[in-house]
Amino acid sequence: MAVADIRSETRFTYLGLREWLERVEAMGQLRVVHGANAEEEIGAATDVLQHHEGAPAVVFDQVPGYDPGFRVLVNALGAVDRIALTLGLPTGRSKAETSEGWRRRIKALEPVPPVEVDDGPVFENVRRGADVDMTIFPAPKWHPGDGGRYIGTGSFDITRDPDDGWVNLGTYRVMLHDARRLGYYISPGKHGRLHRQKYFDRGQACPVAMVFGADPLLFLASCTEIPYGVGEYEWVGAVRGEPLRVVRGPVTGLPIPADAEIVVEGFADPSELLPEGPFGEWTGYYASDVRPEPVLRVEALYYRNGAILLGEPPGQPPDEQSRYRAVLRSALLCDELERAGIPDVVGAWQHEVGGARMFTVVAIRQRYPGHARQTLHVAAQCRAGAYAGRYTIVVDDDIDPSDLQEVIWAVCTRSDPATSIDIIRRSWSTPLDPRIPPERKAARDFTNSRALIDATRPWEWRDRFPPVNVPPREVRQRALERWGHLLER
Repeated sequence: MAVADIRSETRFTYLGLREWLERVEAMGQLRVVHGANAEEEIGAATDVLQHHEGAPAVVFDQVPGYDPGFRVLVNALGAVDRIALTLGLPTGRSKAETSEGWRRRIKALEPVPPVEVDDGPVFENVRRGADVDMTIFPAPKWHPGDGGRYIGTGSFDITRDPDDGWVNLGTYRVMLHDARRLGYYISPGKHGRLHRQKYFDRGQACPVAMVFGADPLLFLASCTEIPYGVGEYEWVGAVRGEPLRVVRGPVTGLPIPADAEIVVEGFADPSELLPEGPFGEWTGYYASDVRPEPVLRVEALYYRNGAILLGEPPGQPPDEQSRYRAVLRSALLCDELERAGIPDVVGAWQHEVGGARMFTVVAIRQRYPGHARQTLHVAAQCRAGAYAGRYTIVVDDDIDPSDLQEVIWAVCTRSDPATSIDIIRRSWSTPLDPRIPPERKAARDFTNSRALIDATRPWEWRDRFPPVNVPPREVRQRALERWGHLLER
């Protein structure tokens, strides 16, 4: 598809979170709930919503004990049409088609720097110093076993590299300690942690801005594996085709979104640590326990009238997070494989059941001996597939990599356990990995192994491999269109 064609099918009908909500409501995919409490009910309802594919987005308002105008939005990206809306892509497509459309879109991107403006709606309410109180917001207790309230799940941190000035946006969990202190955990190797550690190594406090509700595209950018050194603001500007409006933070000088819902500025000091956690993480476990973690001391708080707190708590996969991350990361994985020189990649999927990280499948059209193994090793170690991976599988081009049943059928019938599985040891994992033994975590050994499974027809005798007993995919699709009415109840 030509660049002009890609751009012609990319259309943004919203600007900012509030216009996005208007579009979702027009799609019939928004519900409003009055009076649910933040201690238990919002978290419980969110768990129900995110474990039912296609469930609506829900706004909780009039939360008991808080300003009735403050709202909590959950399950915003729990349906493929809302993911497509956020990315500016056509709705009404499958998750695989949406991911492919996104892959074509990101191939044509040219960075568009943000434009700095003097003011924005985010400054409708301003609190500084001793007037800051983060407890005014209805931050829910998302999971029953959480160590506290987490105001930051659908949030992102803004940091600047002290060496080259590169500004990064990254999504990391944020715990509410008290009125002015926020604990935030960042897994090793993440860009925000690399920035923070540079300041800490110099004995300096790290300036940070945190955003707790903004344009959903900005949020997606902050939790996507954008290449090191590329700014999320520039990336979002490229996707939208126009610059993002930012305001220079009065305290840190960091650029903050002009139309964000809730923003704080402050500093993390290397000498100030508080116990953080536990928190139910994206693996579906409390795998990181409680440990001393850096604290952001909030110097300034900005928020809009009727501020919306975006809640994106992880759950047991498949959940909301894994649904939108699968669409984005699968596209990035295809792009990285192509740039690495892997030919004839016909599709890839980072499966929701593995949190869009731990179960990766790539479909190829085999071209030469070793093609499948080459694909496996690159897919398991490129940036889009490396972090916290577990199983990487390569299948033939007649298998839909996004269809878990087809993939497992290929594994069961085309792989041989003794000859089709390679193991990579000491790969990049995370303290959130539930399978790393406690003694290795104590030694800060946050690595794991990877199983690479070749579920393709063996190259040497692929022409003699038994044929499948179903028609080709396009014939099956025509049959479904012709006879699909027989499935109706």
